[in-house]
Amino acid sequence: MIISHTHKFIFIKTVKTAGTSLEVFLSQHCGADDVLTLFDPPIDGHEPRNYEAGAGRISEILRTPFGPRSAWRCLLTRRRRFYNHMPAWVARLRVPLRIWNNYFKFCVERNPWDKVLSHYYMHAYRLGGDLSLDQYFARGKFPINYPRYTDPSGSRIIVDRVVRYENLTDELGEIFARLNVPFNGDLGVRKKGHFRTDRTPYQSVFSPKQRQIVERVFAREIQLHGYHFDQRPNAEPAPVS
Repeated sequence: MIISHTHKFIFIKTVKTAGTSLEVFLSQHCGADDVLTLFDPPIDGHEPRNYEAGAGRISEILRTPFGPRSAWRCLLTRRRRFYNHMPAWVARLRVPLRIWNNYFKFCVERNPWDKVLSHYYMHAYRLGGDLSLDQYFARGKFPINYPRYTDPSGSRIIVDRVVRYENLTDELGEIFARLNVPFNGDLGVRKKGHFRTDRTPYQSVFSPKQRQIVERVFAREIQLHGYHFDQRPNAEPAPVS
C-alpha cells in the first residue's frame, strides 16, 4: 500500500488487480516522506520507505475478518506499521484522522471469474505448470478482496473509489488527473504478466461447477459491484495479470 503526502492519496492494494504494477508506477511519483510498503522479494523500481514502527494493537487483531490465519499474520506484522495488502480499515486506525478524511483513498477490483483464472495461472506458473485447474479449485484458496476495502464487517466500502480492472486505464486517468500524477495512459511496467500466456476467456475455461463455486465464494464482491459471468470488459486492460 502507499500513503502519498506529496499527492494526498492512499492506495490500498488488492490481489490480482495489477496492484504491483500500479505500486511500482506510483512509487516513481512519491516523495521522501511518503509511505511505500515492503515487497518480498524486492522489485526493481520500487524503494520501500517509512513503513516501519510499532503497531498492531490486540483490538485490531481481534477484528480481523479473515479468521485465525489472518489474525496470526497481523500478529507477525506488528513491527510494521504499514504492510503489503494492508486492509483499509487497519490503515484508518493507524493514520491521523485528518489524513484519512482528506486524502483520496482508492483500490482496484476485478471480475471474480477473471480474477480466479489469473490467480490459478500464477500458482501454476510457480509450480512449474504442475497444477491443474481442478487441483487449484480443490485447494479452496481464492483471491477474495472485499475485506481489504470494506469495514471489518464487510458491509460497507470505506475507500473513496473502487477502480474497475476492466476499465483500468480510463479510470486511472481520471484519478491521476485529480491527484496531479503524470500519466500518459501506460503504467510502463508489466509485473507478473509472464504468469499467464493463454488468454482464453474465462467463459470458455470454467466448467459449470467451477463457475458456480466462484459465484458462491465471491457472492459479496458480485453483490457490491454487479459482476456477472457473461460480462464483457468495456476496455481491454493492460496484460499484467
